[in-house]
Amino acid sequence: MAAQARKGGISLPERRNPKKDDEGVIAKLSQSQVVVRGKQAANDAAFVTKKLMKSTGKAAWIAGTTFLILVVPLIIAMDREQQLNELELQQANILGTSAPPPK
Repeated sequence: MAAQARKGGISLPERRNPKKDDEGVIAKLSQSQVVVRGKQAANDAAFVTKKLMKSTGKAAWIAGTTFLILVVPLIIAMDREQQLNELELQQANILGTSAPPPK
């Protein structure tokens, strides 16, 4: 029997005798060795990527906190020393004396 035609649409005849083999094509493909191995490879890759990201994050945290604890105070001390040297040089110029030798 033909399906009812819709306005502006195309009517297709109904299937009279659907094949039993067509129903399980996707099921058969999903159980094939190629698909199973592909899924396993994808799962393994996702697992390794997750572990790598986790360990990379830990390493980044360690490097960041080490930088904050060790390097930032050193940069601040060097900046203060630079400002002190510039201040001494300015004072020496204002007073008209020679600047003290750099340390």
